[in-house]
Amino acid sequence: MTIQETIEKNQNSVVQIATKTSTGTGFYLRDYDIIVTNHHVIKDHTRVTVKAKTFSKKLADVIFYDERFDLAFLLPPGDMKDLPNLQLGDYAKLKDGDTVLAIGHPYGLNYTATQGVISRVDRVQNGIKYIQVDAAINPGNSGGPLVNIAGEVVGVNTFIIKGGDNLGFALPSMYLKEALEQYMPHRGEFAMRCPSCATLVTAATLDAGKYCPNCGTKIEFPKLVAQQEAPISGIAKTIEDVLEKLGHDRELAREGQNRWEVEEGSAKIKISYNPENFFIVSDAYLCKLPKAGIKELYMYLLKENYNLRGKLFSLQGENIVMSSLIYDLDLTPEAGESLFRELFKKADYYDTLLMRDYNCLPILKEL
Repeated sequence: MTIQETIEKNQNSVVQIATKTSTGTGFYLRDYDIIVTNHHVIKDHTRVTVKAKTFSKKLADVIFYDERFDLAFLLPPGDMKDLPNLQLGDYAKLKDGDTVLAIGHPYGLNYTATQGVISRVDRVQNGIKYIQVDAAINPGNSGGPLVNIAGEVVGVNTFIIKGGDNLGFALPSMYLKEALEQYMPHRGEFAMRCPSCATLVTAATLDAGKYCPNCGTKIEFPKLVAQQEAPISGIAKTIEDVLEKLGHDRELAREGQNRWEVEEGSAKIKISYNPENFFIVSDAYLCKLPKAGIKELYMYLLKENYNLRGKLFSLQGENIVMSSLIYDLDLTPEAGESLFRELFKKADYYDTLLMRDYNCLPILKEL
């Protein structure tokens, strides 16, 4: 199998995961009907948003985690059994120098594959073996598959050493297979592994409701606490309240910490808040520059910039973007609702107008 074939085989089964505090990667194993990721990607969350090439954002339940081995499983948000059947590779057959691919979403860049070799097949950290690779693994890759040239999953991309030159580490597939086989008899039920002895613990098997039945370690069982997730507050809560009032699901809109994305008609609107500069920026991505008639288009956009209040047309590469900005202290629920409602309405209006009257081109959708 060529490198290109390996990438194509795996990409449809790789998903992007987002919570209100982070983003990461996961991958679907059809034999188990489970999405695999890292525990640190979904930490403190019982539901996350996932999206893939074959479906837009949906909510998925966290059904298992193992903090020590940094593993977590999600219940697929719907039928995914038509996706390619990724197979777990045999870790025992790996050798230093073997070619591998790390697939994921580094820095939010969808479906990025990096090629490298295994630098050390059995690097031990905290009593656990890891596969050390020189393939570039960056924030957002966490939880994605490390695959061999046969397209088999040989590891779960887990962490990097900051400041190191392509020092990436993946949890070997043997640990993943062990966790899957331990969990499968309880599939659909929330369970976790004891961080001390790795015993699988469910709500029914907890000793006295809070201790591991095998070693007695105190277990903090998230499903026993209603909505353990930290409540969102401040500006982020105001933004989410406004989005929900305007008909958008707050959880599905989340793209990470202080970042949201919604679609209105044919326009895509990205909202971000930077507490360091105190501004909320909303960018509506409309369409692309046409092949001809750009001078007339520019004259129209400049004229509209003069007439518009609180909004501005600009170019990001070949993309036409309409932006608005508001100071965080000015973002009351009423002001936010008025601002976003008008931006969403005008974004859809201008997107249609520019393609109809100025032959602008639709923006390619991210796969």
